[in-house]
Amino acid sequence: GEVDVLATADAPGAPAVEEWADFRQTAHAHAIGQCLLAQLDEAERVDHFARYPVRALTPYSVRDEAGFHRRCAARRPLQPVCEREEYALGTVCAAIPLIAGETAATLAVSTPLARAERLRPAVDSLRSRVGALIGSLSFSISI
Repeated sequence: GEVDVLATADAPGAPAVEEWADFRQTAHAHAIGQCLLAQLDEAERVDHFARYPVRALTPYSVRDEAGFHRRCAARRPLQPVCEREEYALGTVCAAIPLIAGETAATLAVSTPLARAERLRPAVDSLRSRVGALIGSLSFSISI
């Protein structure tokens, strides 16, 4: 039930979003947290919000827990989660869910609002590459 960002990457001219507010406490307001929370059942989300109440971070953030639950109910499973200036003004972000057994995980990409049109193609490319990678994995179990 905790949100942990394990790694970030950036490039010249494409800096990572500055973590100005703890990602655990603000999971409802950024694509990474929204994607992870959407993979939980409602009871697990309620537990998360008991520790980290929903609060508006920007004028575009979800305002209350009920609003967040409505968003989750409206989403289709395994679809990317996109947010526009909900965590950081001037930034758009999308996250794709990764399912690994019982573990909820995500990969995300963000871009400045001025380049928002580049977000969807980047997400589609990421989904395609992740799908190809997962499809090429094989597992063996020895007893």
